[in-house]
Amino acid sequence: MGKDVHTGTVSFINHDKHYIMIEYIVNGRKKVVNGSMAKNNINKKHAFHIGDVVSFTVGLSARGDRMQAGNIRFLYNNALDALINKANKENNFIGYLKVVDDTYFVKEIDSYLFFPVQLSPWQLKPSEAELNEAVTFELLHTDNKNKITASLFTTKFIPEYYSAERAYKKKEPVYATVYKISPHGIYLHLFGDKIKAKLSPKAGKLPPQLKTGDTIRVLITYLSKIKIAVEAVL
Repeated sequence: MGKDVHTGTVSFINHDKHYIMIEYIVNGRKKVVNGSMAKNNINKKHAFHIGDVVSFTVGLSARGDRMQAGNIRFLYNNALDALINKANKENNFIGYLKVVDDTYFVKEIDSYLFFPVQLSPWQLKPSEAELNEAVTFELLHTDNKNKITASLFTTKFIPEYYSAERAYKKKEPVYATVYKISPHGIYLHLFGDKIKAKLSPKAGKLPPQLKTGDTIRVLITYLSKIKIAVEAVL
């Protein structure tokens, strides 16, 4: 790679082939170079967005057939900062739903920034008909730019999730089946085998000599789109 360090802006991201396109100026002329997202940062991997201002070097590829960017370092992204500021005040956005390598993304309608969609373990995946359609979403983990994800406001879940939700709201105990016991926890199936939960091995109110296949009663103490917590009850 060349020793000269340039500054440019990410103008395109190919999520399928894992490369970015960087536009930069040399002697008053605009140039474009590609760089691999797999080798984008010496210190840690950065989740690239269109509009990222980056520093980089330029040199021949390993095959020697083209120039490519290396030593790519993220500097800042004004559009991303603006979205984070908005999320801290009114976390409500519109975008278009995309899928790349079985991973769902939303493309924010004004900035064209892509954010991976955080799906619930109990959520029904979006259908083909929903792809490329407008959706509303919020941004999660905005305190860390490399971990920002999107959560769709309109979601559909498996029937067992709604059963768990009703039991949680009514504070009604439900039956759970032990499917694994280890030093780290007692692992449970709720509502058939569709919802999994975990108890501490030191949890109270457990039958003596508990074994795999036993059924116990638990109370759902916490339930969100992503996480469930239970405690054993008599």
